[in-house]
Amino acid sequence: MKNETVILWFRRDFRLEDNVALEAALEAGRVVIPVFIWCPDEESPWQPIGAARVWMHHSLDALDAALRKKGNRLLVLKAKNYFDALVKLAAEHKVGQVFANSIYEPIWLDKDKKLSQKLSKEGIELKLSTGALLYDPFGIKTAQGNPFQVFTPYWRACLQRDSAPGSPIFEPEKIPALSQHPAGVDLNDLNLLPKVKWDTGIVETWTPGLDGAKTTLDAFIDKALRNYAETRNLPCEVGTSRLSPYLHFGEISPRRVWHEVSEHLHSTHALRQDSSKVHGMKATNSGEVYLRELGWREFAHQVLCNFPNTPTKPLREDFAHFPFRKDAEALKAWHKGQTGYPIVDAGMRELWHTGWMHNRVRMVVASFLVKHLLLPWQDGARWFWDTLVDADLANNTMGWQWSAGCGADAAPYFRIFNPILQGEKFDPQGTYVRKWVPELAKLPDEFIHQPWEAPSLILHASKITLDVNYPAPIIEHAKARQRALAALSKVRGKEP
Repeated sequence: MKNETVILWFRRDFRLEDNVALEAALEAGRVVIPVFIWCPDEESPWQPIGAARVWMHHSLDALDAALRKKGNRLLVLKAKNYFDALVKLAAEHKVGQVFANSIYEPIWLDKDKKLSQKLSKEGIELKLSTGALLYDPFGIKTAQGNPFQVFTPYWRACLQRDSAPGSPIFEPEKIPALSQHPAGVDLNDLNLLPKVKWDTGIVETWTPGLDGAKTTLDAFIDKALRNYAETRNLPCEVGTSRLSPYLHFGEISPRRVWHEVSEHLHSTHALRQDSSKVHGMKATNSGEVYLRELGWREFAHQVLCNFPNTPTKPLREDFAHFPFRKDAEALKAWHKGQTGYPIVDAGMRELWHTGWMHNRVRMVVASFLVKHLLLPWQDGARWFWDTLVDADLANNTMGWQWSAGCGADAAPYFRIFNPILQGEKFDPQGTYVRKWVPELAKLPDEFIHQPWEAPSLILHASKITLDVNYPAPIIEHAKARQRALAALSKVRGKEP
């Protein structure tokens, strides 16, 4: 027998298609109250800030528009805590069930457990569904029953399960609403948008929301998927999916992405029959390579859930005493894209302007901060958390610990990216650098990634004066490498 009214609590899965919690709410209630509750202090210290708030504002606006097309609308509440807001709303409308999708982050997992217990005492049942991931992060274990710390065996274990990711759920034709919409606040009252308009580049670059997610996925499959394996490392190409913010905010489900890409591979006869080989280590097809990247997203959440201290502490305990430096000026130069290394500076400026950075360049700038500047990876993770529209705790933590050599399946610390060679290999004509570091635009290709090596006549002709309109390198690569290896030897207790 259906309840008269149920609450659908939108927390991050801002979509109507393939929303398991929405489907459960429609099955349980005759009327659904879709609600978003804003109380960021409950998520401290990992509440959305900076660029993520900008995205959230526009995403919620798009969600409300989508709900209105289904005969409902989004209720926005501003509260001190979730418990009081839900109890008050439930009491006003005689609601006994609240539906939501789980968020697999330590703060949310702990909060949901306590919240469920408290709501139960008020006669309210919190019903949580899995919609943000392909696999339960606690359900994949080693033969010894431990969480995986290496990607390849983890992903193999996922793919050897009896059931593949289920098919996406179609969005409902209608979402029945109350005859009178409950009182809430206007979305603008949440003050998610900055008062000083630094978000212009983000607004120009992205279309948050369900429609933007679908358009981005379709464009990737139509234009970039075929050559993904070859072009995903080239920052000057639109060679990646750019779906990361849409996946983080749940505007599209990983299940939908998985099935769309898989169906495309089937239709082009690119998908082999043996799934364990298709998505295994030896992926040869671009689509196979991309599906493997979804596996890394799953792995990052598995590590975060099972090792909840990793956002601030290294997984490898020996790195807890790594001799990082404190250098506010160097950190500021990195923030602003003024290190003197063009590929690094281009990445940091792209990040500031668009709220996003190409993944290959993320690795380069992270390696530079941790190994060239010898600054803590936590400083970099915090800056990314503030500036990325796809600021995702699991992915951000995994990426930074990978770069610092202190996390799960991480690159060894002694693997130190040479920013000059990285630029020459992945941006050989300097197209990416010229776009984001326009003061170097007139340099010939052979000097675009090392302007300090250009003869004075070429610098003059290119209208470049080092340390005037573009900085000289903040540190010489060879010296930085030697210093980093010396620091590593202190952790290992031996000379490099």
